[in-house]
Order: sequence, then C-alpha cells, then structure tokens
Amino acid sequence: MYTRAIFRLTDQAELVAFMQRYSFATLITAAGRVPVATHLPLLVTTHGDELRLVGHLARANPQWPDLEAQPVLAVFSGPHAYISPTHYEQERSVPTWNYLAVHATGRARLVTEPARVLEIMAATIAHYEAGYQSQWDRLPAPYQAGLLQGIVAFELTITELQGQQKLSQNKTAGEQQRIREFLAGSPDQNAREMATYMAGLAGDAP
Repeated sequence: MYTRAIFRLTDQAELVAFMQRYSFATLITAAGRVPVATHLPLLVTTHGDELRLVGHLARANPQWPDLEAQPVLAVFSGPHAYISPTHYEQERSVPTWNYLAVHATGRARLVTEPARVLEIMAATIAHYEAGYQSQWDRLPAPYQAGLLQGIVAFELTITELQGQQKLSQNKTAGEQQRIREFLAGSPDQNAREMATYMAGLAGDAP
C-alpha cells in the first residue's frame, strides 16, 4: 500500500484494534493471471508473538484452493470522507479524500481438523452474536455437519502489517478544526466517524 510518512500508522496495538473494529475485510489472492477477491469477516487472534487471521469461505468459492499457493492480502477498510478545498486557507487547493485502512499480508493454511473448524466457528459466533451459540447447539447434528462440509476454514499468519490514517495531518490546525466540525455535522455516518478519528488524533473531544 502506498503511504506517506505523515499518514502512516505503525503502532501494532492500533492496527489490531482497527482490524477488530472493522473486521469485514477483503481477502485477495493472485495465484492466476487475474486477482480474486472475497468479502468476508476475519477475526484477529494471537499465538505467542504471531498475529493470525481466521475465517472461512464457502466451499463453492473457487478462491479457496489458491490460499496456500502464495502470500494472501487482507484489506480492512474504515470510515472515509470527501474533503472539500473550501475548508482550506489557500485558494490554490484541490479536493481530497480522508480514510483509514489496514493491509495484512501473510501465509494461509487451510484448516481441516474438525475440532479446530468448530473452534473457529464458535469464536466467530462469540464475536458477532454470542447469544446465537445456544441456537446453534440445538441444531441437529446432521444439519450442523452438512453446513460445516459446505465451508473451508483457514488461518492466515500475518507477516506484514501496513496502516494508513489520512486525517488531514498535513493541514493547519485551523483547517483541521473546520474539517472536523463540518464532518461532525454531516448526515453521513462515515463522515461523522471520520470526525471522531480526527478529534482523537488532535486530542480533542469529538
């Protein structure tokens, strides 16, 4: 990912927190001539000093056989917002876009052990809707088995993390304040979330 030093996010705790908050990611492989992408939820786990992403694909998805072939990229996207040059002090200014994103690159391993697949499913349920676990447990065993046969679980060991938070850090304090105030009053949720991130970077309340 292209990043300018002023916008680069390198703190691992912040990167992990971002991936956990915006966990619906884009999984990208390029084993063939054409890159392939799948949109799916991914969970961040730790194993000693290693960071891993775990998830699953539909077995009918043609991407899963490529997961172990070469490095895999997972893209996590957060809030983003159009920034008008009307907020700037200089007439010679152009529009831009503020956004946050994290790229996690690593090696994937398909998970075939039934017990581990069940662990991944349980962790996914616990993360998104813990109350559903009791309903899942009541489902007939043959029905559960059929569902699990229809997926392919995997673990991705992260070898590189890149983060970017483009929050108008290259603008003056006055310009940043005007942008934050405008975004905070927007009817668009993305814009309001962007204002919150900008306020946190500035050390101000949203």
